[in-house]
Amino acid sequence: MTPAFIITVTSVSETQDLARELGAAIKSGDFIILTGDLGAGKTYFTQGLAAGLDVTAAVTSPTYTIVNIYGGRVPLYHFDLYRLNQPEELEAIGCEDYFFNNNGVVVAEWGDKFPGLLPDNYLTIHFHRLTNDADAREVKIIAHGKRARELADEIRAMSQQLALKIERA
Repeated sequence: MTPAFIITVTSVSETQDLARELGAAIKSGDFIILTGDLGAGKTYFTQGLAAGLDVTAAVTSPTYTIVNIYGGRVPLYHFDLYRLNQPEELEAIGCEDYFFNNNGVVVAEWGDKFPGLLPDNYLTIHFHRLTNDADAREVKIIAHGKRARELADEIRAMSQQLALKIERA
């Protein structure tokens, strides 16, 4: 079992570099939840992940559209669930078609709002702003399921290669 761990990033570019490396490693069926306050870095992370998936379109937050779909090495389904309040709202847009298919990668900002609708296997990445530096973040990695533990192990190795600070959660 991979215990939760925290990576410290000191800039947007470090956040995107880590995500780009992860994007190169993820595959269809992978599911990632991004959590953290508004402006914590979730969309920047998704932009880096998309670059690793060879997405060429500009990646923006789908706050008002709920989901943006991007073509790349595998499709990227980018959800922003901030504006939703009830599970029925998510079900109404057909989340099962995305959450439980193996045709692409799902990234769900604020996905922790609806734990009953999540697949059994997912990775949670939580962003926490550090008060001493406007661009610094603690990025907590929590694996739920076998494939998510494999991804967490890959993130740990990538973080070491990028010379990022890693500590146990």
